[in-house]
Amino acid sequence: MKGSLDVGIFVLRLGIGIIFAIHGYPKLSGGPGKWEGLGQTMGMIGITFLPVFWGFMAAVSEFAGGICLAAGAFSRIASGLMAFTMLIATVMHLNSGHGFQGAAHAMSMLVVFIALLISGPGRLALGSAFRNPWLR
Repeated sequence: MKGSLDVGIFVLRLGIGIIFAIHGYPKLSGGPGKWEGLGQTMGMIGITFLPVFWGFMAAVSEFAGGICLAAGAFSRIASGLMAFTMLIATVMHLNSGHGFQGAAHAMSMLVVFIALLISGPGRLALGSAFRNPWLR
């Protein structure tokens, strides 16, 4: 059973990681203009300073976090950052009047990233060589 659990987590990490890396690349390569627009979303939770920084961090979270997740290296750190990004996306959708349907994808991904943060990457991961569980 443990082997099939590791395979399941591997498939989840690989699939979600690749999807988020592809989804995050245009945001990361969009430059400061794109990052500022993304970062302004933080205003919905009262953080209005440094929108370019926050947008850059969201883009890095999705792109680099997706790569780390797919590889299974630093996946807990990546999952935590991606969970925060999805929390902000959820708040943005709900505050923008998109309702549950508009926020459902971000909410679903928030749950996935929290689960991966808790479970770790499984044994089929590059990070399994690290002794520190937070680097896995």
